[in-house]
Parts: sequence; C-alpha cells; structure tokens
Amino acid sequence: MDEPLRLWAYLSAHPLSGLTATLIIYASAQWLWRKSGQAALLNPVLVSILVIGGAILSMGVPYRAYFDGAQFIHVLLGPATVALAVPLYRALGAIRSAAAPILGSLLFGAIFATTLAIGLAALAGADQEVLASIAPKSVTTPVAMGISQKLGGLPALTAVVVVATGLVGGSLAGLVLDAARVRDDRARGFAVGLCSHGIGAARAFTRSETAGAFASLAFALNAAATAALAPLIWLLMRPLIG
Repeated sequence: MDEPLRLWAYLSAHPLSGLTATLIIYASAQWLWRKSGQAALLNPVLVSILVIGGAILSMGVPYRAYFDGAQFIHVLLGPATVALAVPLYRALGAIRSAAAPILGSLLFGAIFATTLAIGLAALAGADQEVLASIAPKSVTTPVAMGISQKLGGLPALTAVVVVATGLVGGSLAGLVLDAARVRDDRARGFAVGLCSHGIGAARAFTRSETAGAFASLAFALNAAATAALAPLIWLLMRPLIG
C-alpha cells in the first residue's frame, strides 16, 4: 500500500496530477468494461467517477487541486460536442426520412420525463425547491441548470441529478431496449439520447455511428424542447403538488 500512496502524493503535488490520474483511471475502466463484455454496470464513466471521487475523499485532496490539472479535459468538452455534428451530417438522409417519428418521440419524451420526475418526487414528499431542481433531469447540464434556476430550484442539485440520470441511462438503457426488443439503431440511439443526454450519446456511439448520431440529435433537440415545455408543465402541475 505504501507505493500507491507515495505515487498519489507525488501526483497531487504537481499541476497535471489530476489529468494524469484521470487518464490512467479512465483507460483502466475502459479496459475493464471491454473485458467484461461491456457490462452495463461497469460503464467506464461511472467507474471512473467512483474511483476518482473515492481517491480524492480518502486521500484528503481538495477538489480544486484535482481540477487544476484535470481542467484540460474539461476544456475539450466544447470541441467534442461540436464534433458531434459530423455523424449528424452523415446521417442527414436517415434523419429526414424519420422526421415525423422524431418530432413525436421528442415531444412525448420531453413531456413524459419532466412530468414523471416531478410526479414521483412529489409522491416521495419532496418540497417544491427539490421538485424544481429535478424537473429537467434528462437535459444536458448547462441547460438543465438554467431551467432549474428559472423554476426556483437549486442548480447545484440539478447538476448532480443530471449526471446521475446520464450515468444510469447510459448504463441501463441498452438492457431496457433489449428487453423491449428494440433493434433499430435509429430508435435505440434516439431513446438513449433523449433520456440520458451526452453520456447516453457517448454510450450509443459504442453500438454504431447511426445510433450515436440519433442520440446526439435527441439530446440537442431535447434541450430546446424541455427549455420551452418545462415551465409550462411546472405551472400546470404546481397546484396539484401543493
């Protein structure tokens, strides 16, 4: 145990320690996921978060010290998101041919996800601040935090719920779709992107470029649809939830 502790102490004293640790842990998690036959519960993102979070807490390393190095990965989030336009462009023909189902699924999914989140949390006894925080759970984090704030929720809580939703959806959506016998990569990708945003889209790309393209389309459109519909849904449901 002394060697790993000394290694961590060395890395924590250098600016790029967070980057080094993140890359090593994620590569290891990716290897484990592949060796397991892509087991849903060994999702590389989920495993990496648990390992890195556990290491930071157990070693007493401040989050800021970790992020000072890991922020280089964070900077790449923008270009990576923009790069999703490439598979979308390649799948443009398939997207056009499925325009009506896409629109119908988008509206149903955005309304259902928001309504279900508010309804279940209300049944569990959550107060209105918490309800407003979890309403946009299926939308990408920056948009979800903005919606939450507009509804009177806590953006920090929303961010946690959104990440958890993405991880659960990205890990288990494939199993649910298999059980429902959904085989079409367009339908699978769109469903995953709709319910679990960017994390789900990344997971969809491991199946095929078509699934990834439709997942990317879904999480982009869902951000706009939920931003428009969530305030209306909140207004309609608020009298019912006290």
